[in-house]
Amino acid sequence: MLKKVRGICGKLPETTEVIDGFGHTTFKVKDKSFIIMSDHGMTFKSDLENQEILLQQEQFYKPPYIGHRGWIGVNAPKDWEQMAILLKEAYLHAAPKRLVKQLLESE
Repeated sequence: MLKKVRGICGKLPETTEVIDGFGHTTFKVKDKSFIIMSDHGMTFKSDLENQEILLQQEQFYKPPYIGHRGWIGVNAPKDWEQMAILLKEAYLHAAPKRLVKQLLESE
């Protein structure tokens, strides 16, 4: 799973990969986390509206501690095309306006 996430994040401007204080691989843009990996899956940044929609799918769950802010968890993604879109959206939620504009103009 980490290899696929790295492939997706490698296409997003100014994304960095770090190990956080809990030992989790975390993807950030300008020091703002948008994906946190764990031994059993990952959580990613979203908003409450999208979270509500995604939670209707069995594979997604509301993670403790950060779920109330719209973050979504997934243990075993079934559709990596969908995940690529969701992880790009996670990036857009965290990125500064300049990088959002840069990414959207490059498409």
